[in-house]
Amino acid sequence: MARRPAPARTFEHAIEVRQLHKSFGELEVLKGIDFHISPGEVVCVLGPSGSGKSTLLRCVNRLEEPTGGQILIEGEDITHPDADVDQLRSRIGMVFQSFNLFPHLSVLRNLTLPQRRVLRRSKAEAREAARHNLERVGLLDKIDAYPAHLSGGQQQRVAIARALSMDPDMMMFDEPTSALDPELVGEVLAVMRQLASEGMTMMVVTHEIMFAKEVADRVVFMDDGVVVEDGPPGEVLVNPRHERTRKFLKMVL
Repeated sequence: MARRPAPARTFEHAIEVRQLHKSFGELEVLKGIDFHISPGEVVCVLGPSGSGKSTLLRCVNRLEEPTGGQILIEGEDITHPDADVDQLRSRIGMVFQSFNLFPHLSVLRNLTLPQRRVLRRSKAEAREAARHNLERVGLLDKIDAYPAHLSGGQQQRVAIARALSMDPDMMMFDEPTSALDPELVGEVLAVMRQLASEGMTMMVVTHEIMFAKEVADRVVFMDDGVVVEDGPPGEVLVNPRHERTRKFLKMVL
C-alpha cells in the first residue's frame, strides 16, 4: 500500500497553538489560547457548551479561519499566508459529530473515494487500505453495506476508518459520540481507546468524562473562550484547582 511520506523535518509538538483568537463578528469565541499536543499524546478538551472547544478544534484544522495567533502543525505554521493548508491538513484525520458519510455510496466507496481523489491511490491500493481499516474498527463484514443500513455507532466507526485510510499523522474528534444513542457510545469509544493504545496522536473534544479519565494523557478544560486548566486527568478531573472546573464536574458527574 502506498503511504504518504512522513515530514522530513523534526518537531517538538504535533500541534502548537500560540495566542489563538477567533471572533464571529463582535462575538469573541477564543480569547488567546495557548496549548500544545506532543506526538503520540491524547488530549481531551472538555467544557460547557459555548466554551469554544469545538471552535478551537476547527481552527486547528483551518476549517475556521483564526482571527489572530499562530497554529503550527508538526512545526509548520499553517496560519502563514504562504502555507499549503491542504497539504498540511492532509496530515490530520477528522471525525465529526455527524458522520458525514455519502448515503448513496457503499461503505467501501465511502473509504476509497477520498483516497483516490486526494492521495491518488490506485483502485487496488485504496481497497486494501479500506479493508485494513474496516477490520481495525470491527466492520469488515459491512464493506458492501450502505450507511442507511448501519446503526449510528457503526456509521461513526466507518467515519473513523475513512479518516484512518488517509494515513493521518494525528486524529481529531469533535464530540464523536454526541449524536449517538447511549447504548452505541461504547463501541465508538472502544475504537478510540484502541487508537490511543497504538500511539495515535489525538485531540478529542468530548463530554465523555470517564473516557478522558481513562485514556487521556492530558485534559484541557475550557470556559468562556479561555483555557482554565490543563494537566493530567488525575489532577484536572479528580482535584481541580479552579472553581469553574469544580462546578462543571459537579454538573456532569
